[in-house]
Amino acid sequence: MKNSLIAKKIRKNILDMAFSGSTVHLGCALCLVEIFAVIYRNHLNYDFFDPLDPTRDFLVLSKGHGVMAQYACMKELGWLDEKTLLNYFADGTDLKGLSDSRVQGLEVTSGSLGHGLSVGVGIAFGHHLKKVNQKTFVIVGDGELNEGPCWEAIQFAGHHQLQNLLIVVDKNNFQAMDATAEIINQENLKNQIESFNFNVEEMDGHDEEALDRAIQSLFELKNNKPSCIIANTIKGKGISFMENNNEWHYLRLDKALYDSALSELET
Repeated sequence: MKNSLIAKKIRKNILDMAFSGSTVHLGCALCLVEIFAVIYRNHLNYDFFDPLDPTRDFLVLSKGHGVMAQYACMKELGWLDEKTLLNYFADGTDLKGLSDSRVQGLEVTSGSLGHGLSVGVGIAFGHHLKKVNQKTFVIVGDGELNEGPCWEAIQFAGHHQLQNLLIVVDKNNFQAMDATAEIINQENLKNQIESFNFNVEEMDGHDEEALDRAIQSLFELKNNKPSCIIANTIKGKGISFMENNNEWHYLRLDKALYDSALSELET
């Protein structure tokens, strides 16, 4: 199951869903693939047969509109079958276009940005108070960090020394309507998060070995600080005509574009 978490397979699942459901948000799902794959494969404690196991680690997708990437991994883990995946966004489906906690394997309902991080910090704080050995991973978008509640959650986590918490910032330099630099510049993001009593590392968010090493080393620090990875990613990663093209936050695949995208994954 874990061995099937391969970037090309995950990206193909995303393309299949987007084409079947004629849906948007392709770009922001494709850039999350390696982040999800590394966390599920090597760092998340979970029960293959019970996504609701109370002793599990929690993986919170605050950037809820990137949910196709998580569904794609859940299919490889055997939590979703092919029929359900290809019914994405259809009438009556459980698989919506935003993260929905009613789907087993998704921890929060998110997509109203700025809320998921607060929920994730709350989960980590609960485990901290109970003194149980459970980690919480929260994936946020860089545009999402324009929201004030995110910084309240970061401040809270640093103050309470939640060393069981890891935030991964998907820094693809875009948000819904423009580049983040044109809306709220984040050139000092690493220093900003460090100032809230966090351990912070920044790296290529598509380098699985670098992500793997960083997650391992941050949890080994044991210095009573929460941690953050700033993952520099490419929106639309893996499909040349989508990469760094913010129009693919909203564009849909027709058959010709779907076939073209698939052919790139096969090379």
